[in-house]
Amino acid sequence: MSSTSPRIAILGFAIECNRFSPVTTAADFAQRLDIRGPEILRQARSEPCRSTADLPGFFGQMDRSGAWTPVPLRMILSQPGGPVEQPFFDAFLGEIDAGLSAAGALDGVFVVSHGAALTTGSDDPDGDLYALIRKRVGPGVPVIGVFDLHANVSEKMIEHLDVFVGYLENPHTDIRERGIEAAQHMRELLAGAKTAVAMVKLPLRPPSITLLTATGPYSEMIRYGQTQVAGDIMNVSIMAGFVFSDCPKGGYSAIVTARNGNRRAAFDLALDLCQRTWAMRQRFRKEMTSLDDAVKLAVTAGRDHATPAVLLADVGDNPGGGGRGNTTYLLRGLVEAGADGVVIGIMNDAALAAEAHHSGLGTSFAARFNRNEKDSFSLPFEAPATVAALSDGAIVGRRGLLKGAAASMGPSALLQIGGVAVVVISNRQQCMDPVQLENLGVDIAAARTVVLKSRGHFRAGFDEFFAPEQIFEVDCPGLTSPALHTFAWTRTPRPVYPLDENTTWVPPVA
Repeated sequence: MSSTSPRIAILGFAIECNRFSPVTTAADFAQRLDIRGPEILRQARSEPCRSTADLPGFFGQMDRSGAWTPVPLRMILSQPGGPVEQPFFDAFLGEIDAGLSAAGALDGVFVVSHGAALTTGSDDPDGDLYALIRKRVGPGVPVIGVFDLHANVSEKMIEHLDVFVGYLENPHTDIRERGIEAAQHMRELLAGAKTAVAMVKLPLRPPSITLLTATGPYSEMIRYGQTQVAGDIMNVSIMAGFVFSDCPKGGYSAIVTARNGNRRAAFDLALDLCQRTWAMRQRFRKEMTSLDDAVKLAVTAGRDHATPAVLLADVGDNPGGGGRGNTTYLLRGLVEAGADGVVIGIMNDAALAAEAHHSGLGTSFAARFNRNEKDSFSLPFEAPATVAALSDGAIVGRRGLLKGAAASMGPSALLQIGGVAVVVISNRQQCMDPVQLENLGVDIAAARTVVLKSRGHFRAGFDEFFAPEQIFEVDCPGLTSPALHTFAWTRTPRPVYPLDENTTWVPPVA
């Protein structure tokens, strides 16, 4: 080790892949984040940062805890989408391989990950990346990754890691803290600590709406796991997986990292966590509100201001899980029912946003949604609309996951269609920060109904306006529908709960 200033390679590959969504291309990564070398250092030490917060968290803690030399390679992040084009990923692997080779002697590797990636040629590109890193740096160099709690974890991934650090909160408001934790573990390993990582998996692939960590079964297991972090137990990460990846390595996983190479302690705790979870698997179910009932709620809220305002979560079309962010089921229903005081955020339709900008502020025109979309859920809808506001879409988040982060919605417009105001953007993303609506002048507190295309991350941003009892998850079709039986699963091993009610599980032996 370079005793005075350990050299740590920095890289990232993060995307949550939905098997049923359109293929993710180089352009999708370029739109979100694709940076190399010095730009990684600049982002890691600047505010606002365009990366996920684990990068500046890691850098800040490493800077505070002593001298070190970051060796930045490449970092690619994308909005959730379909499998990544294999040639693009192969080129990325080649660049990482060349970068690690050219870097010379390294003392550690830090990876910004997600863990639920697919490519058009591999069900485990995350495992492919970690195997490449280990092959290049050898067995004695610490490799640490930070993962989303929706990661689909393979044995290949943990085999090549020294510490597995998973998020603890959903919505993911602890990403910076996990980067800080990763740096603390890196310092411990640089000082000579040895670790062992063990994983136990369940045939459980719960819908994402059951995986909040404020309350519920997932919350209880994560909290229990954290009570066990002491002594030889360095980290406990419970990854619920991302069901829409539809891949063999998916499913609920308990991953434990232990000090002193204590693999038995790590395995025993991972097994305990899975046994406790399996005993309450029936709790990983949740009823949704029908489309008709959701429309009725909105109509009532608009007519009777004595009733509480409502938030309708369009969970079936969550861009944060690979949805296109443009289904019109709720939009059509609310407009046709004459609902008033409604704000819909955010519809992804670059062509419509461009037309609104061309028409100009205050003009009226026939707004045609989804004129360029081919997805079977992205049905067209047309209605008279007035351009109420325009924006270039550049924002800095103020709450929740986006707090302090720079982002771009692209050219954006607020369209007024009767009593329904619709925020239309050009760069697909889920709505999870009030600033994504406020950027167009929307007064959220004055709205009677707010419709958000998001699965759950909005809860960390919109909790200043809506209490949990005012939030309703709506059962609409889409690429992220929690109604799992509506999908044609081709790569998911069966039986698996809750798709197969009579699924059994035989606990593994150490």
